[in-house]
Amino acid sequence: MTRDKTFFGFGFGPIQSALFLYEAFKSGNFSRYVVAEIDPELVHAVRGNGGAYTINIARKGRTDQETVRGIELLNPANASERGQIVAAIAEADELATALPSVSLYDAGGSSSVAQLLAEGLARRGSRPAVIYTAENHNHAAEILLEHLRKRCPAGALDHIQVLNTVIGKMSGVIGEPDDIRQLGLTPMTPRAEKAILVEEFNRILVSRIALPDFRRGIEVFIEKDDLLPFEEAKLYGHNAVHALIGFLAGLRGLTSMAQAADHPDIMASARRAFVDESGGALVRKYAKLGDPLFTPEGFRGYAEDLLERMVRPNLNDLVARVTRDPLRKLGFEDRLYGTIRLALHHGIVPVHFARGAAAAILMIVREPGLSGPDAVALPREEALSEASVGTFLRSIWTGHAGDGAVAELVRLTWQAIRALRAEP
Repeated sequence: MTRDKTFFGFGFGPIQSALFLYEAFKSGNFSRYVVAEIDPELVHAVRGNGGAYTINIARKGRTDQETVRGIELLNPANASERGQIVAAIAEADELATALPSVSLYDAGGSSSVAQLLAEGLARRGSRPAVIYTAENHNHAAEILLEHLRKRCPAGALDHIQVLNTVIGKMSGVIGEPDDIRQLGLTPMTPRAEKAILVEEFNRILVSRIALPDFRRGIEVFIEKDDLLPFEEAKLYGHNAVHALIGFLAGLRGLTSMAQAADHPDIMASARRAFVDESGGALVRKYAKLGDPLFTPEGFRGYAEDLLERMVRPNLNDLVARVTRDPLRKLGFEDRLYGTIRLALHHGIVPVHFARGAAAAILMIVREPGLSGPDAVALPREEALSEASVGTFLRSIWTGHAGDGAVAELVRLTWQAIRALRAEP
């Protein structure tokens, strides 16, 4: 493949800078890299460094630094740069959105992601392109495509495919100078006050590309006909167990995920939850696909690999980060109770995931500020009861409180709370 492709990205956080841009740069298949970023200080820092930035890659037993060069950062908030962004989109072969939420596709009026994309794509003619969506939402591609259909002229999307992704790569931004020095990290640029730290994992899944004769420049990604089973494996496996370890570690007063590795009971509970509960349910649900992941052996290997990576010391994954926004993570369809419901549906009693949910609730009881204003307040720990826990959960399960599974979810949670409180 000749080095003549253009890559364009929205957002310059860890997933964009240390996954999409990094893999595009490493492929050798691109001659131009353009990113739209609204943080003026970050744009200025990368420009002042000649379009180069450095990332830190946590490997097993060491952390390496890699520098990506030749990056053009443009700020869509600057009217003078808006036209350059639209022109770069019109030229790009592969594009990626890596924003905090799908809700931001339509934010910003004339400088929104959807509007800029629509204007750029309208100029392309028949040249094909793919857009990777990396907002950690099962239907991000469909949501973005709907925004584009409302804005693009007829025919503009005929040769464009918007792709969903499953990104099991752990990453973060380290902003404290003392932490950067202690971890031996290199800031993004000499003028930047933060460092990007990611794990080396790059087995990223994307939707199957249907564009005739289109060949990806980022060749390391793996295409799948149907991403939903793998999205569920990430949410109900990776994300759910990560949260479980985090809440159990937080309840014990640990500050980093790496410290959980020194607590055999936490890791044993996480392993049973991953392999027997999440894995047991997902293998029963998707064994018919014939994919190696959805076999007992395949899912066990997936679990063991992730359990080792989740507590890797040089990844500096903090319990406070993993357990933030606990109400969302206790959502009816989110990682903990979504997995509990999946397991129950397939005849598995998920006592270990119930333990993770119970730890989250006890953390909220002990730190009332974690619950925020949207939930019924929990009583003091000594006054907790199955009824009060049920009232609390129903208050955050808006629209689902009448579901027939609620009583069983509350019962399992209360049993787990009692067991956790009985531990020394």
